Amino acid sequence: MRKASGDKWFVYMVRCADGTLYTVIAKEVARRCQQHNAGTASRYTRSRLPVEFVYQESLLNRSLALKREGAIKALSRLEKLALIQLAGTNGPNNHERPGCTSPFRENRAKPIVEAALHRFVFKPEWRS
Repeated sequence: MRKASGDKWFVYMVRCADGTLYTVIAKEVARRCQQHNAGTASRYTRSRLPVEFVYQESLLNRSLALKREGAIKALSRLEKLALIQLAGTNGPNNHERPGCTSPFRENRAKPIVEAALHRFVFKPEWRS
């Protein structure tokens, strides 16, 4: 059975146990995160458990979600960390976890955020 075309799609990022960031799209983020931690969502995350949800965006349709996923994947690691920081989903102690590095601990966030802001602007019709 096909769902209505009005269903939202999400692009989200998880931080793997080795500190890498994995970006993907889904309709049900909570279920997918459970699948990631159960080792059934993707080969990449299966070998890097546990994963921690760090970021999501809601988009109007699958096509826009795929385009945004590609744009996020094209960002550098520092730009992705800046995006997470801007969204406020980077917990206060994430930079102290083994294997997780953060430019924010070294007080380098301001120039990174300023340089990256132009890449995070969306057309209003993309947002739901």
